[in-house]
Amino acid sequence: MAYQSLHDRLKGPMRKALQDELSIKNVHAVPRIEKVVVNVGINKSKHDSKEMRAYIEESLSLITGQKPVFTKSRKAISNFKIRENMVIGAMVTLRGKQAEEFLDRLLSYALPRVRDFRGLSLKLDGNGNYSIGIRDHSIFPELPPVDASKIFGLQIQITTTAKNDEEGFALLKQIGMPFRPAKSESAKKEEEQKEEAAKAKAEAEEAAAPEEKAEDSKESEESSSDEAPEEKSEKKEDDSVDSPEENSDNADSNSSPTS
Repeated sequence: MAYQSLHDRLKGPMRKALQDELSIKNVHAVPRIEKVVVNVGINKSKHDSKEMRAYIEESLSLITGQKPVFTKSRKAISNFKIRENMVIGAMVTLRGKQAEEFLDRLLSYALPRVRDFRGLSLKLDGNGNYSIGIRDHSIFPELPPVDASKIFGLQIQITTTAKNDEEGFALLKQIGMPFRPAKSESAKKEEEQKEEAAKAKAEAEEAAAPEEKAEDSKESEESSSDEAPEEKSEKKEDDSVDSPEENSDNADSNSSPTS
């Protein structure tokens, strides 16, 4: 059986499945992918060089099949060491068939190459849009072997025509987005119990802390009171004992003849 691209599946079986799942009568009202934006932030300390910018531009061109556009800052921000009209990122906007082909390659080839991959987050932005953060751009098979010093991260923003998160989640699920498995109610209850136990333990430790400090202060006071008389007695003993020089002086005075 020949492989069907994501574009063909969205026009055929996926659209019908979405229409049945969301109970939408009008075919044109079924949510669809509007655009895909691939964005790379350029850090001043790591990526702010002509060679690195050229490498980022070349890499994004190979990944997306489209030349990126460098974005500049609109105003200066001293805390982030950003000046006005300074290059701070590169982005590519994909629409139509190009966006669907990029998502097809992302889901089929790139994401399975992520090390220790456990699924994507279930959270959307509230309007049916979804973003994916990737730390290592070398997961895309279009790129040649990459030097570790040139690895950069990127963000993929998927914009849909869905009205809410429910429709957007249904669309992404039909596409084949590898979401994390939803936690069962028992697992949620166990996590809540663990959190409550941890909070109770922390509160008990905080309550016990002043008592321990009071006990330590009492012990220190008792030890200081016990040491004080000993020091005094030692001083008295020292005072009661005459030095050998004084004894010799007294003996000389007693032995001297009177006039």
